[in-house]
Amino acid sequence: MTQALALRLGQRFNLWPPENSKLISLLQFCKQVSEISQIHGSIVKTGLDHNPFFLSKLLASSIHHIQYAASIFSHIQNPNLFMFNTLLRAYSISSEPNKAFLVFNDLRARGIVLDQFSFITTLKACARELAIETGQGIHGVVVRSGHGGFIGVKNTLLHFYCVSGKIEDAHHLFDEFPHRNDLVSWNTLMGGYLHVSQPRVIVDLFRQMCRGGFQASVTSVLHLLSAIGELGSYLGGESVHGYCIKMGFCDSLHVVTALIDVYAKNGEIELARRIFDGVAVKDVVLWNCLVDKYAKCGMVEEAVALLRLMRLERTKPNSSTLAGLLSACAASGSLSVGRFIMDHVEEKLVLDAVLGTALVDMYAKCGFLDKALDIFESMENRDVKSWTAMISGYGVHGEAGNALRLFYRMEEEGCRPNAVTFLAVLSACSHGGLVREGVWCFENMVRKYGFVPEVGHYGCMVDLLGRAGLLEEAHRLIESLPVKSDVSAWRALLSACRVYGYVALGEVVQRVLAELNDDHPTNAMLLSGTYAIAGRLHDSSNMKDTVVEQMVRKENPVKEAGLSTIELDS
Repeated sequence: MTQALALRLGQRFNLWPPENSKLISLLQFCKQVSEISQIHGSIVKTGLDHNPFFLSKLLASSIHHIQYAASIFSHIQNPNLFMFNTLLRAYSISSEPNKAFLVFNDLRARGIVLDQFSFITTLKACARELAIETGQGIHGVVVRSGHGGFIGVKNTLLHFYCVSGKIEDAHHLFDEFPHRNDLVSWNTLMGGYLHVSQPRVIVDLFRQMCRGGFQASVTSVLHLLSAIGELGSYLGGESVHGYCIKMGFCDSLHVVTALIDVYAKNGEIELARRIFDGVAVKDVVLWNCLVDKYAKCGMVEEAVALLRLMRLERTKPNSSTLAGLLSACAASGSLSVGRFIMDHVEEKLVLDAVLGTALVDMYAKCGFLDKALDIFESMENRDVKSWTAMISGYGVHGEAGNALRLFYRMEEEGCRPNAVTFLAVLSACSHGGLVREGVWCFENMVRKYGFVPEVGHYGCMVDLLGRAGLLEEAHRLIESLPVKSDVSAWRALLSACRVYGYVALGEVVQRVLAELNDDHPTNAMLLSGTYAIAGRLHDSSNMKDTVVEQMVRKENPVKEAGLSTIELDS
């Protein structure tokens, strides 16, 4: 019997007084803890706090206030399955999803027979926590209990494996009993492949889905458009655009936004603008998309003009509107546009983590480190990207000591660094010559935080050791690289050989680069410099002649002329 049916029957047959029915009705409209607690007090006063039905309704109304819900649950002597499932759902959507695992274990320990909702809510908590081993264990319980046949459970498992990066496991699960898959199953798997950047698989899955008799949804088309954008397929984008018009999907602003994104990624920014202009009612996400695309195409003036048009049409921008434009300002060094945006921020927008991070990044890259620090310190809420942007700013300006001190402060304030944060710290140590600190940071990243070093981290370490003259140590480290074909790390080592005139190792590195089919003129120039530093001027001259021959043989020389711009009166 459902809760709603029980309520109607209770009212019809006068199983409880009208005032008690009114309490249940009032609970449905309670949004704040203060409101729920008043109803809770009335339930206790009327002696209904031992009635499972009223307790279930009270608990269900509190799921968005996890501390209060947990307090109610802890005072229930014999909670039933519905109550357990309600608490599991509350934890799965809370800031503490890992506590759902304890509730799940308690539920199993009491010998209560689980239903599909017990598994769905707990698996959602696993997905949010990326608790791979726990999720795999629950999958085993699902199989043994026979709940794998429920499509809701299967789709939640698919979602769990996809967000955890276990795409092979997800596809294997999808292929089990394929006749049970529904549209949500297809969409979830396509989303998983989007998560691991395998766009071609998404296109194939979309075709298989359509051949299997399923009609695509907006979500299906969004996944497909994202894949085509990654593939850079202009014709593919046009084809899907036609399909969206035929199926009526262009009424969705999400689809229109994705189409603009695809055309812009394929260099068809004018087509993207034409689609944008054809939309009568635009939301802020649509405006943000085109502003961001103009900015990424280097069309900063057009992006600012669109921002002004946005204000004229009385659409209020948000932090995301300006973040992409600020990134373009940082890349181009266009400080005047950045200041225009800053004036806009001070007038109308709250400096949240997204916008604050973009401003910190822009001012740091434009050379105004003090201004970047002022904005960073004024931010009430900082996320890992905010800390990383400021650390990177210190590193770019050669203030390795300040970068490290900010990193230590980040740890002390309880913000967990990510792989990009460590890359910024290692880069700062490299440019500042802080060998001991850099090695400590590298080891800390692996041992304390469990990150697997990527090519960029190894490259920073090679550069760090090379700048300090520890060339043999750098060579041993680069030999241990998981990706042997990373030419940038080898070139960093060759650059260090030039600084110290280490010819023997320089020649070894040059041969490795040749084996990797990397004939960049910089390699020969670096080896020529190594010979010159070592006093072998004849070999240096011969190497320079080799560089000239390489440049002549190439129709499009790799070495390009530099370009600098200076902004006046900013």
